[in-house]
Amino acid sequence: MMNALSRRSLLKSVGYFSLSFGIPLQSEISLADAPNSKPPLPGDLNTNRKLSAWLRINANQTVTLLIGKVELGQGILTAVTQVCAEELDIDLKRINIISGDTALVPNEGVTAGSFSMPNCATAVQYASAELRALLLALASEKLKLPFESLSVQDGLIKSTNGLSVSYWDLVLGASLDKEATGTVKPKDPSQYKYIGQSVIRVDFPKKMTGQAIFLQELRPQGMVFAHIVRPPSYLSTLLTVNESAVQSMPGVLKVVRNGSFLGVIAKREQQALAAAHELSKSAKWSEQTLLPTHEGIFDWLLKTKPNKIITTKKQARATAEVPTKTIEATYFRPFHMHASIGTSCAIATLDAQGLLTIQTHSQSVFETGLAIAKMLGMDPSKVRCQHQQGAGCYGHNMADDAAADAALLACAYPGVPVRLQYTRQQEHQWEPYGSAMVIKTKAALNDQGQVLDWDLQLWSNPHTTRPSGEPGNLLSARYLQKPFEMPLPINGGPPNFAADRNAVALYDFPGHQVLTHFITDMPVRVSSTRGLGAYANVFAIESFMDELAHAFKADPVEYRLRFLKDARARDVIQKAAAMLGWTKFNKTPGRGRGIGFAKYKNIASYCAVALEVEVNEKTGRIRVLKAVSSADAGQIVNPDGVKNQIEGGLIQSLSWTLKEEVKFDQKNILAEDWTSYPILTFSEIPHVQVELIDRPGMPFLGCGEASQGPTGAALANAVFDATGVRFRRLPLTPDRVKQGLQKL
Repeated sequence: MMNALSRRSLLKSVGYFSLSFGIPLQSEISLADAPNSKPPLPGDLNTNRKLSAWLRINANQTVTLLIGKVELGQGILTAVTQVCAEELDIDLKRINIISGDTALVPNEGVTAGSFSMPNCATAVQYASAELRALLLALASEKLKLPFESLSVQDGLIKSTNGLSVSYWDLVLGASLDKEATGTVKPKDPSQYKYIGQSVIRVDFPKKMTGQAIFLQELRPQGMVFAHIVRPPSYLSTLLTVNESAVQSMPGVLKVVRNGSFLGVIAKREQQALAAAHELSKSAKWSEQTLLPTHEGIFDWLLKTKPNKIITTKKQARATAEVPTKTIEATYFRPFHMHASIGTSCAIATLDAQGLLTIQTHSQSVFETGLAIAKMLGMDPSKVRCQHQQGAGCYGHNMADDAAADAALLACAYPGVPVRLQYTRQQEHQWEPYGSAMVIKTKAALNDQGQVLDWDLQLWSNPHTTRPSGEPGNLLSARYLQKPFEMPLPINGGPPNFAADRNAVALYDFPGHQVLTHFITDMPVRVSSTRGLGAYANVFAIESFMDELAHAFKADPVEYRLRFLKDARARDVIQKAAAMLGWTKFNKTPGRGRGIGFAKYKNIASYCAVALEVEVNEKTGRIRVLKAVSSADAGQIVNPDGVKNQIEGGLIQSLSWTLKEEVKFDQKNILAEDWTSYPILTFSEIPHVQVELIDRPGMPFLGCGEASQGPTGAALANAVFDATGVRFRRLPLTPDRVKQGLQKL
């Protein structure tokens, strides 16, 4: 039922004066009633204020929902569909969703940072609630009944006297080209039908039945195939290449060279691959030696002059108590790949009207489209990006580069779709990696182990060089005849941060300082991987908290709780500990348990992870026996979706922590396949149990990057519990663990 507002006050409150719904409103509503100012609106509704940007009521009794966020495997399409159906009171099956098409959807920026739920889902929630209120008001007009007597069931507005009218009768063919007001309050959680339920994901039926839903699977009519030839190393310039010999190879349609950018287009994929191989063999390059090697990267970070030293937090202690003990430790994170199982791909078509359409699995379709337009010297309105689901990646992998390369080649061979997909070697050696980091921690304590002063300093390369509308952030744009320079990267500030994401511990310390040594010189290409700097920072903070607890013979769970005032943080820690059986743990040789905690970015989901491990002292091999996690994501829309995110992040973090490291010598990246860059295998994945703490009525909190940091720390802490040896350099490979144990 609607709340007891008058019809006039409702129509005024939502700010509508002459809607083209096909039902004229009372003449009493005029422009004089319009608000003089524009207050902030919830989530991404604030930057996309028209209801028509989000919703359409269709003649076929469906609703089209348009969103700028895209599906990366995180389940956002399902969650926002649930929210929309909930607030509109319609069946889930009536909703058709369009996402990531720059010609159709609202610009919601990059799908990253666990912002889809708090920003996109919140906007959909308020837009849908407002549309429902408007439809009820229109039904009240048409039926000449007080709207207090009206209710909605699957789009049918019914009254207590039996009269009814449907959404589709009210707004057939109509426009919602009016600004939202954000004044209509969404439903109370007690009324929820879809929110809080684990409904089947909207993308699963096609995936489970083998339909072509992934970009890598698409084969549009008339499509041709392209491949490119990468330089042998970063600082290489193409001197000569035998184009004519390749041009005469079977199936080759065109060889494309633009400066040091080199590609080929052919009728079939194998023909394009063969031609690219021949081009690579004949190409002569100039090269430079530049890299410090992966073994020397941490010394390089510490010795390189930072672009700036950022005071991320500066809190002086108010008390005069003199510390009695100081403890220090240093932690190391190597470069990480995104390591997507499927390599990056794009399909681009330049039509006769000069419109360039790019199908891409980029997370930043709007910004990438703008960067490509600038690279090509085209009007941005002539570049359309359409998101298609890819093989899976959280972060800035090569999807944007593939889009740019396909666009370059499509412009050289217009009129047909040009498909480009990288080889495994190209993806491994040229993607932007997650930055290596060094983190130094120091704590001054009293005799009881109370932290008086906490100091954390980190050294890191940038964590975002996404396209951001700049051609210089697209790989091939730097190798063109007229190359684009890469813009100077910046480190994001509060509340999200970047290198220093989660570097400010959530614990309550009297004195608390965090300094970020931000180094813009980049020996290898870097950008955003899942969580940016949070994985390494949480690993360091939670490992150090464990070290402090053991130094004072305190229980690691109890020790954390000493310094936590946030009740929700305490809840997830205590729940995870209980799930593992923390207080009942039976200590045996070679076995141990550990815990880690974080509130992602200190503004998103709370997550605690507890692990039980077994360490083989002869081989150094770590086996995770049990993995549990507790998470608080605020109001939970799809519990199964949230659990999938926490579980997936936990498994990816185990892979990072146990195995992953990008290795390179002074000239080349050495990782080129799954042997030189191993990841966790199915047989190494433990059973994972996730339990959620639901907070009905609370804001949605992003959860896709919540479990990575806590997992890495929990693993290192469990290994210490099992062996008595503290490992601070990642990954914890068998050789590294064996070597550490031999020093006992």
